[in-house]
Amino acid sequence: MSSGAMERIAGAVTRWAERWFPDAYIFAVIALVMVVAGALFTGASPQSIGMAFGEGFWSLIPFTMQMVIVAISGYVVASSPPAQFLINWLARAPRSGRGAVAYIALFSIALSLLNWAISLIMSGLLARAIARRMDIRMDYRAAGGAAYLGMGATWALGLSSSAAQLQANAASLPKNLLDITGVIPFSETIFLPQSMAIAAVLTVVSVTIAYFSAPRDIYARTAHDMGINITEPDNARESTLARPGDWFEQTPWLTLFVVGLGAIWLFNEFSQKSVILAISNLNTYNFLFLTLGMLMMWRPQRFLAAISKAVPSTAGVLIQFPLYGGIAYILTRTAGMDGHSLADRLSHFFVSVSSQSTLPALMGLYSAVLGFFVPSGGGKWIIEAPYVMQAANDLQVHLGWAVTVYNAAEALPNLVNPFWMLPLLGVLGIRARDIVGFTFVQLVVHTPVVLVMLWWLARTLVYQAPVVP
Repeated sequence: MSSGAMERIAGAVTRWAERWFPDAYIFAVIALVMVVAGALFTGASPQSIGMAFGEGFWSLIPFTMQMVIVAISGYVVASSPPAQFLINWLARAPRSGRGAVAYIALFSIALSLLNWAISLIMSGLLARAIARRMDIRMDYRAAGGAAYLGMGATWALGLSSSAAQLQANAASLPKNLLDITGVIPFSETIFLPQSMAIAAVLTVVSVTIAYFSAPRDIYARTAHDMGINITEPDNARESTLARPGDWFEQTPWLTLFVVGLGAIWLFNEFSQKSVILAISNLNTYNFLFLTLGMLMMWRPQRFLAAISKAVPSTAGVLIQFPLYGGIAYILTRTAGMDGHSLADRLSHFFVSVSSQSTLPALMGLYSAVLGFFVPSGGGKWIIEAPYVMQAANDLQVHLGWAVTVYNAAEALPNLVNPFWMLPLLGVLGIRARDIVGFTFVQLVVHTPVVLVMLWWLARTLVYQAPVVP
């Protein structure tokens, strides 16, 4: 596929998306409408549906706040002065425009396995830093697409996977889901050798496509060509002390006091548990990154400014996750005329059209399609898990692999859905239409690779009954 053809595809796809794609919240409401319609169709009463929705709406509040902190702490760490210094140093490595695009892709993917929010922000800042170089011509659009690959390819296979985090923490699991799946530790999901194999293959494929799909120097559109201001951010020190209260906002001693207390708790946590077990607790994970971000920002005023900038990006999570909780309760707690819930019916459907060998691929395809309409970053696991995990139990498919199936497939629609692009686009100063053509090429290749691997690797695993504490 030529560079010109890719650019034409990018223009067509992004123009269509910007014309027809509403806000992600609308997709969540549409999903709610469909679930309510399904429950009514099975014979559930409007009163029972309304009661289930109201009870479920607040069921995910702890998990919602945990995911908000994932995003905020990632932004704080990524935008800190030490991180900025590191980015400027890393930006000196590439020797060509195409090489720079592949370099950004690898950087984004590697960071996404640690934290998706850090990957989005730091990859965008790295693309800006490389774009400031005058000795190479890097296509800024292709660099933006490469910076997004962590969120579009591998993040859900890493430590900040919502589904894996949720399944590893009994306290965060809704009771109805805990009874079906039990607790599934990281060793059976993201640290499963088969799961890591998918991440490795996707890394190689993504970086290769990023390199060959990037326009050569003569065709490259730089940030300067696009009229985008990429001057280095102002990291000047805060203003002088104009009033006594300013001292408290700027002194690092208050930061060190809080970090010191946090370090005591973290040392105790990691000394009493294995690293994998400790980091699989979402509260520990968030506490670690928030403490690190506080230390890297050094001054309270700078830390608070970063928090203020990060909070708006969490608005979708704050309002959408409660809707998912309500949807999950309607799926599992409203019985039709035959006494079965909608989740029961869906799980029976999966069993009827699947076998032990075909369920992973069918489940992956279904999850990817649903992800186009519910771009949740993992929150829709609450919607899907009750029935897909029941189907996995019925067909005796490895439960940890079922989570990996969701993780690998759930990331696919992110490649073309603009919802999770927003923080990155804000850093780069561009629009979705500028990068979606490059990510669309990734989607075309990733989809068959992921589905085939999900099907083939499932054959190497043995089912184990859920462990309910």
